[in-house]
Amino acid sequence: MDLDWQNLGFNIMKTDYNVRCVFKDGKWGKLEASTDDHIPIHIGATCLHYGQQSFEGLKAYRGADDRIRLFRHNENAKRLRRSAKGILLAEVPEELFMEAVEKVVLLNKRFIPPYGTGASLYIRPLLIGTGPEVGVRPAREYTFLIFVMPVGPYFKSGFKPVDMVICRDHDRAAPHGTGHLKVGGNYAASMVSIAEAHKNGFATTVYLDAKEKKYIDECGPANFFGIKENTYVTPRSDSILPSITNMSLQALAGEMGMKVDIRPVPVTELTTFEEAGACGTAAVITSIRKIVDQEMNIVYTFGDGFKPGPVTTRLYETLVGIQNGDLEDSFGWTKILD
Repeated sequence: MDLDWQNLGFNIMKTDYNVRCVFKDGKWGKLEASTDDHIPIHIGATCLHYGQQSFEGLKAYRGADDRIRLFRHNENAKRLRRSAKGILLAEVPEELFMEAVEKVVLLNKRFIPPYGTGASLYIRPLLIGTGPEVGVRPAREYTFLIFVMPVGPYFKSGFKPVDMVICRDHDRAAPHGTGHLKVGGNYAASMVSIAEAHKNGFATTVYLDAKEKKYIDECGPANFFGIKENTYVTPRSDSILPSITNMSLQALAGEMGMKVDIRPVPVTELTTFEEAGACGTAAVITSIRKIVDQEMNIVYTFGDGFKPGPVTTRLYETLVGIQNGDLEDSFGWTKILD
């Protein structure tokens, strides 16, 4: 296979197999592998009309020992169940989810990038309402599927500081809405503002709370964190998706002797952070160089502007080291598949 592993983008790529399973008549059927990248779907499917769908994102890594590692896919299974419960999808049992992830990775093992390339195998589970309904009600049939593709860094700059802009014209999610669930509607709601940010030269937008516009919510599709006075600070909000990467960084920060502070974070507090970043599965950590508040005519800057700060760098290198198998996994987060 002739792939330029060092220069992969974050794009759809054809691989050998996907896996899929159908919920019908009140139960899940058999997990099956398919070479077809398409699914037959009724024109009245609830995922098309009423947004009844949820998805996940995780990665598989090849270590220096050439073994394949998965990172905390049990947590993705739990989060998919929470999302399903939130919009009345059929819940995928954790055992089925983990079996499907492991099966699709091994079926596509030749697409797992070699160790040292900085690339990984991205895994995309998807759960959709495929049963037809015209009235606004949950489907009676659902399809759970997973496809994979080799990817490089989510941001082309890689692990380098980027600029972000505060968004007040759009809300990613409303209080008591679906912001804490990993559902497609949240991402659709962010597309206009993120496209505008890209047009103006920013990596992404920083969303504030929809009610008061006083507190930080998310950084585009990622969680925000700030570093100050040996403390890892990250927002608490019912509108923020609980990031498995953020949860892992909190544990690492605690192991490094840092305090972990999870609470509402006023946008004005940005002046006090020594370092700032966004975290999620796709990018792991994106170091933030500056956040521009155009409406208030304020620019918040972090670090020296040229490289990620020392704490952010240590967190990144430690997490990636565990994922790749370079560092001991004292938390039991990884599973070796072969």
